[in-house]
Amino acid sequence: MKTITNILKLSIVMIVTQTLFADDGKYVETMKKNIDLLYASTSISELQASVNMMERIAGAEKSKWEPHYYAAFGYILMADKENDGTKKDGYLDQAAAAIEAAKAINSKESEIVALEGFVQMIRVSVDPATRGPQFAPMAMQSFGKAIAMNGENPRPHALLAQMQFGTARFFGSATTEACATLNSALEKYETYKSENPLAPRWGREMTEGLRKQCH
Repeated sequence: MKTITNILKLSIVMIVTQTLFADDGKYVETMKKNIDLLYASTSISELQASVNMMERIAGAEKSKWEPHYYAAFGYILMADKENDGTKKDGYLDQAAAAIEAAKAINSKESEIVALEGFVQMIRVSVDPATRGPQFAPMAMQSFGKAIAMNGENPRPHALLAQMQFGTARFFGSATTEACATLNSALEKYETYKSENPLAPRWGREMTEGLRKQCH
């Protein structure tokens, strides 16, 4: 029933996006509604409906990077829920394409670059032994680049900590570095504020859960 309700809500919002937004106020209002629905989505079907909406908005607002970003984020969440490796890669391919579209609009946005590293990190999870040597360094590089762009943004720090944890577990080594990065990320979640009303809000809960593994 929840899935049907969310899809109905998305259908109602879809009517709003049939025409171009008259101003940024309308764009922000519509995006906020769709971002909230994306965050509330719990199944692949709900996420797909949210992604479809973001893609429609992106088609209408060709100078805005945020719809592409959230479409990519939705595909990443879908990949994370998918157990089949081939399907997971398919979602990640779509996420990567959306990220490239966002970067073409704003190549200096740390949130976009951090999300690119997130895609690379999940690609490792499909087959860590085989893919780790290729994609793990790429993910680390993306997180480092995002931090260089905006050192106060907590998300690249949080994702870097997750990558460091995964690497330490794989090699059976200490998680000291990962815990230090994680603590830094949590501090930044407390203080970071973006001037963008559509800025991402995700990652804190994941990071707090990971902290339980630090001693």
